Amino acid sequence: MEGAGSLRCERLTAEEMDEKRRQNIAYQYLCHLEEAKRWLEACLSEELPPPMELEETLRNGVVLAKLGHCFAPTVVPLKKIYDPEQTRYKAAGLHFRHTDNINYWRDAMSHVGLPSLFHPETTDIYDKKNMPRVVYCIHALSLYLFKLGLAPQIQDLYGKVDFTEEEINNMKRELEKYGLQLPAFSKIGGILANELSVDEAAVHAAVLAINQAVEQGVVAQTMGALRNPSAMLLGLRQELAGAYQEMLQGAKLEKGSNARNRLLQVIPEGEDIYDHYLTQAEIQGHINKVNVHGALEEVDDALEQQDVLALHHALQDPVLALHCLQRDNLHRYLEQLSVDREQKALELGYVDLLEQEELEAGILTANRKGEEERAMLGAINRINAAIRHGKAAETVEALMDPAAQLPDVYPLAAPLYQHQLALLQSQHPRGELVQEELFVAVEMLSAVALVNRALDAGDPDALWSSLVSSALGLAGVEDANAQRYFEDLVQLKGQSRAAGGEFLSWNDIQDRVNATNSSVQDENDRITAVRLINEALLQEDPEKTLSALLLQAAALPHVTLPIAHRYHHVLARARRMKAQATGDDGAVLWWEEIQEGVCKANEDTVAARKMALGIAAINQAIKEGKVTQTLRVLLNPAVALCGVVSACAAGYQEQLAALMATKRQTGSAKPCWTRHRLADGAEFYLSLQSFEGSWQHPPDGGINTTHLSREEIQAVVTRVTAAHDRERLWAANVAFVVRLQARLRGFLVRRELAARWSILREQRPAAVRIQACWRGYRQRRAYLERLRYLRANADAAIKIQAGVRMWQARRRYQERLRYFRRNVEAVVKIQAFVRAHKARGDYRMLVHARSPPLSIVRRFIHLLEQSQQDFWEESEVLRLQEEVVKRIRANRQLESDLDLMDIKIGLLVKNRITLQEVVCHCKKLTKKNKEQLSEMMSIDKQKGLKSLSKEKRQKLEAYQHLFYLLQTQPVYLARLIFQMPQNKSTKFMESVIFTLYNYASTPREAFLLLQLFKAALQEEISSKVDQVHDILLGNATVIRMVVSFYRNAHGQNALQHILGDPVQQVLQDKTLSIRTNPVDIYKAWINQTESQSGQKSKLPYEVSPEQALSYPEVQRQLDISIHNLLMMTDKFVSAITSSVDKIPYGMRYMAKILRASLAEKFPKASAEDIDKVVGNLLYYRYMNPAVVAPDGFDIVALPARVTLHPEQRRSLGSIAKVLQHAAAHKPFDGDNAHLCGINRYLEETHRKFRRFISAACSVPEPEERFNMDEYSEMVAVAKPVIYITVGELINTHRLLLEHQDSIAPQHGDPLHALLEDLGELPTFQFLVGENVPSPMDTSAEQMLCHLSKVEVSLTLTGKLVPVASSEESDTRSLLLSTKQMLVDVIQSQPGDSLPEILWTRASEHEEASHAHLMHRRALRDAQTPAKLQRNRSLAANSQLSMEEKKRKIIRNLRRLESLGLVDSAHQYQELINELAKDIRNQRRYRQHRKGELLKLRQTLQGLNAKTLFYEEQIDYYNQYIKTCLDNLAASTKASGKNKKLQSLHYTAARLFEKGVLLEIEDLPHSQFRNVIFDIIPCEESGRFQVKAKFMGIDMERFHLHYQDLLQLQYEGVAVMKMFDKAKVNVNLLIFLLNKKFFKK
Repeated sequence: MEGAGSLRCERLTAEEMDEKRRQNIAYQYLCHLEEAKRWLEACLSEELPPPMELEETLRNGVVLAKLGHCFAPTVVPLKKIYDPEQTRYKAAGLHFRHTDNINYWRDAMSHVGLPSLFHPETTDIYDKKNMPRVVYCIHALSLYLFKLGLAPQIQDLYGKVDFTEEEINNMKRELEKYGLQLPAFSKIGGILANELSVDEAAVHAAVLAINQAVEQGVVAQTMGALRNPSAMLLGLRQELAGAYQEMLQGAKLEKGSNARNRLLQVIPEGEDIYDHYLTQAEIQGHINKVNVHGALEEVDDALEQQDVLALHHALQDPVLALHCLQRDNLHRYLEQLSVDREQKALELGYVDLLEQEELEAGILTANRKGEEERAMLGAINRINAAIRHGKAAETVEALMDPAAQLPDVYPLAAPLYQHQLALLQSQHPRGELVQEELFVAVEMLSAVALVNRALDAGDPDALWSSLVSSALGLAGVEDANAQRYFEDLVQLKGQSRAAGGEFLSWNDIQDRVNATNSSVQDENDRITAVRLINEALLQEDPEKTLSALLLQAAALPHVTLPIAHRYHHVLARARRMKAQATGDDGAVLWWEEIQEGVCKANEDTVAARKMALGIAAINQAIKEGKVTQTLRVLLNPAVALCGVVSACAAGYQEQLAALMATKRQTGSAKPCWTRHRLADGAEFYLSLQSFEGSWQHPPDGGINTTHLSREEIQAVVTRVTAAHDRERLWAANVAFVVRLQARLRGFLVRRELAARWSILREQRPAAVRIQACWRGYRQRRAYLERLRYLRANADAAIKIQAGVRMWQARRRYQERLRYFRRNVEAVVKIQAFVRAHKARGDYRMLVHARSPPLSIVRRFIHLLEQSQQDFWEESEVLRLQEEVVKRIRANRQLESDLDLMDIKIGLLVKNRITLQEVVCHCKKLTKKNKEQLSEMMSIDKQKGLKSLSKEKRQKLEAYQHLFYLLQTQPVYLARLIFQMPQNKSTKFMESVIFTLYNYASTPREAFLLLQLFKAALQEEISSKVDQVHDILLGNATVIRMVVSFYRNAHGQNALQHILGDPVQQVLQDKTLSIRTNPVDIYKAWINQTESQSGQKSKLPYEVSPEQALSYPEVQRQLDISIHNLLMMTDKFVSAITSSVDKIPYGMRYMAKILRASLAEKFPKASAEDIDKVVGNLLYYRYMNPAVVAPDGFDIVALPARVTLHPEQRRSLGSIAKVLQHAAAHKPFDGDNAHLCGINRYLEETHRKFRRFISAACSVPEPEERFNMDEYSEMVAVAKPVIYITVGELINTHRLLLEHQDSIAPQHGDPLHALLEDLGELPTFQFLVGENVPSPMDTSAEQMLCHLSKVEVSLTLTGKLVPVASSEESDTRSLLLSTKQMLVDVIQSQPGDSLPEILWTRASEHEEASHAHLMHRRALRDAQTPAKLQRNRSLAANSQLSMEEKKRKIIRNLRRLESLGLVDSAHQYQELINELAKDIRNQRRYRQHRKGELLKLRQTLQGLNAKTLFYEEQIDYYNQYIKTCLDNLAASTKASGKNKKLQSLHYTAARLFEKGVLLEIEDLPHSQFRNVIFDIIPCEESGRFQVKAKFMGIDMERFHLHYQDLLQLQYEGVAVMKMFDKAKVNVNLLIFLLNKKFFKK
């Protein structure tokens, strides 16, 4: 009982068994992942991630595409693989272009023939819907490639690898999450054999026999089983039978072991015989492996023996698949492969066979070396020839040939190459330079050329790089002398150029380098000497100073021994002064200063000796007592006495003699040395015996004290001269003394006068009153006397006044008249100014008035009379427009003819294919299956929308018209976008709209896509934006799509050019730290303090921003961060504002449209608010993400697995924040109040952004940018083609049907007509031509998904052509003629209104004026070239008289009024307004008209070229059809031995039996035997004449064309009538004609 209980405890429950089974499945799948990983690593030679990450790695398709390249390199070249290094995937994840890699892998598997049932779907990999199926496919592919010998065999690792319990549980959960059933990996071999075999049973039996023979181990039996044809094994070799047995036996044992190991699982997945037996594919793979190994052994033996012929024979073995063998390279193969073999032996430590890939690589290397060697010899011969030819340009061109394998050659130094190489060639014994010699020479000359180029460019860095290069080979180049080399070589270059030399040679460069080194060495030695001199000066030892000065390195001239003390004194004093001036006690003298001091000491010595000798001469003259002699020596300039005057000579002698006598009494006159003190305090000694001077004190110490010194002599001279000057001063200034006395007397008098004036000023009021009373009395008395006199003579006074007034008026008139005569030119100018002012007022009225009066128009009507060429150009524009429209119509007709030709050719080809199938079954044709024959003739072999049937053709054309309308009229798609939810509209844009415009890959499509964006943006603003700032707060659909489109593929390079430099500066500055949060700065400071001190800080860790800012250190670091932030931000601002032209044109144009649309809808909004919105688009949405995350937008190139440092991201984020605030004009406040100091900077930056936005919005219109106009579509020969999937086509059709009323609200809109032509929504089966399984079938959904991804190409064409109305052209011509005649009438006859002028008869004077005007015009027209002659109708109008013109004008006005263009009730003001408009727009209109004429002529030229192209195509198609029919007829003639085609004779009964004839109206079947049909071929191929006879009598004839029959078959007509009575089966008639005449 206890045993039973324990047994029950050990038995697993159902749940435990199920759990164990799931874990075993997970383990098994992990083993398959590991197997796939190792096999992929063996194929790709690169390391892959562990099995748990392998599925995620495969999703981007890069590994799979590389695998496809391994076994199908032509299908998957490496350049087609997207993101091969996976940098884009690592940075931003999956991209839709990664699906291309998956599709390339699928194409490669199809190319090698792997059955499609193994292929996974793209979504299985990309969306990770069924990754086990992907691994299953990799296993099947490995077995299939192993069979083909293209890849190694995959390993069976079940039970041989270990996984952690966590990994197994994770994989179990992953499999349960997707609910996927694990494929049967063990049955791959059997399934693959069944799929690839012809006779499955025979192959199965043969494979079993082979496995049994392998088990028995008999080589002969195994070989016999292998040779069984049913086994379908290839490449068997008898000599390798033993190897086959050994290889197959080992593989079978290993497979059986793996199978037994797999059976240990809890619930086996099902036994299969091929779990233990080798499959046909595995056997073939092992055979291929043995064959390859045998061939490799033969190659190894040949290499071992160094036998060229044996190697060639071994390499030609087919199993090695070496297709690039060249017999001329056999010795190179032997050499290269031997080297590879030895290298491999060194790496492995033993000799091993070369692998097949190594063989192929070695052969390709040898081939490449052979080709390179041959090319090199040819290039060397061309170089020698060019050198002999003597042309430098040819020589350089030959040297630059890559085949010559020479170093880089620089064309700028062509003469240098030519001269030097010609010299080497002439010195060569054979007169030919070989490659090695050329290589060395060119390498050296290129280095010399680089030196010359660096010197010309003034680039020291480039020069140094060239000088130290090994190619130049200079000796003695020292790093410390780099700048000196540059300066000396630049100087030498200038001297060489002045002498006529263009380049420095190598010898010149080496010599100058040596000279520079020598010069620098001399300078270094001189520096050492200067240092020793300065050290000697510090020691106060003149002898050491002299020794240092005498050093040869010092290079100081004229240093003499006796002046040593003076040298030391002068230099030491100079050093002290320099130290005092610079404030540096350690200041030293430089060489120039030392040299200057030495020279000064020498000069001081000479000057001191001369001065001493002069003093001695003065003392001697004083002793002798000769006044003249004393005066002469006193004037000696060497002594430099001041104030010596000749008149005082006696005084000088007397005073100096007295002084000398006084000194002689107290002094000693024995010593012969005298002492002289200089101005700087130095003492100079002179011997009175030898007259030699010295700066040292005499050795005996005696100084002559009786000798007068210079200071004493100067004191005497000054005293005597001063006394003399005083005497002369008094004598010379007697008059001055007298004047001084007079001035003193005047002063006394003036003082008395001033005292009197002061008294008068005090009494001034009284004096004034006295004087006033007296003057009043005298004035009243004189007035009364004069009044009495005038009253007595009143009459005479009146006469005198009248005469005086008349004289004054006459004089004023005469003066004014003379003034006008003198200034007549000024008067004329003033009058002209007044008239101009009035004219400007009239012109302003003409320009701004809505209905200007006739008088104003008449004033400026002469401006229209400049030339009649204007009217001719108008007529020419009309004519060209009409011609363009006619040509467009003609081209449309030609295009229709071409489409018809396409159909005819397609019918010929189709009929040919159909007939081939019918002929195969014609022998089985009986009377019972005539109807089957007719059906076979009508089968359409093409499927889907492109099939050759009328219905499908019409459907295809309708879709082409529809998508052409959607592409060229963006308003439909713009409205459709806003009829869908936002998520669907985005997918719709990415899947359909960008496809419709081919992602703007051409100028036309870029122009149309911009028109769509423009229409959509205007639609969104008009319908969904209520406030200006709604766009800032919301997520506008169009703006999001525009930014996404231009920031990814089309604008990524632009962002890199704009932001690359400043972002790179931020990333490269390792010391840059920007922290603007005070709390973060505070915490970092605390951490730093604790790290440095090792003690916990006493400050609190958690603080508020205000508390953090209270610490000076935090404030200091914040100020530094703000400074760094503003400095880096300013670089970003400069980069952005200076890169307007780098922004994609589409972004700038959409910014312009956004600005204009907002200004139009919100006229009261300020310009600043609108600029904020535009700045939000250009900076925040377009540039800001790239600033914050430059690695995500490829702004900077980062190494693999390298990301931005958090500090760098923080810095970029802070910069982006400041830029965002500046662009939005938003100051820092609130939580960011500590950054308020930046607000002033934000103001300045915002103004820069405003200027940047204005510049960005200044772009031309797309018509000008892309050179598009209304005729561009008509001139283009190539029609636009789009590629769209069937699913996208149906979805677009469905959306248009659902929203057509909203998209096209007008009933007559062309979109309604096109949708009506398309009819109901088609099915996948109709568009693709495939049978779709029923919805009950489980594969229906998968099939529909597959069909929806099928792509179709649509050649877009327009259905309607805009045609100008001829009636409209006539109306414009009538209006033009009326305006021209009206101009003539208005100029000749005045009037206040147009009716008054027209209905008032002209006077003779007005008729004469009109005739004169017409005469002048006729003369002008006579001088006009013939090409510019006026239109006939306009010229005829000029011949009319004024009254005739009036009558014609009246008739024309009535016609124009009937057309509603003018109104008599308004006195034809509309016509006057037209004339005013012509005057206003004359210049601009003429320019526009000239441009229109040029454009129309170019358009007409393009249309003519297109017409010629279409006509050539039609001729070619006609010739092609004729050739096809001739070939058919020719084949018949050839089979008939060149005899003429015989006519056919059939009775109606016979044709009825064949099913060709169905019935003949009014003729019973019994009479069919009396009716005979003769089918007679005509001379023209494809034409037949059918004659009908009744009882031998010709009745009727019918002409039959083969193409007409094919057209009827294309249109689905099964029965046609001949002779209006006989009904025939079209398909069987075609079959009859083909069989009898074309022998198909």
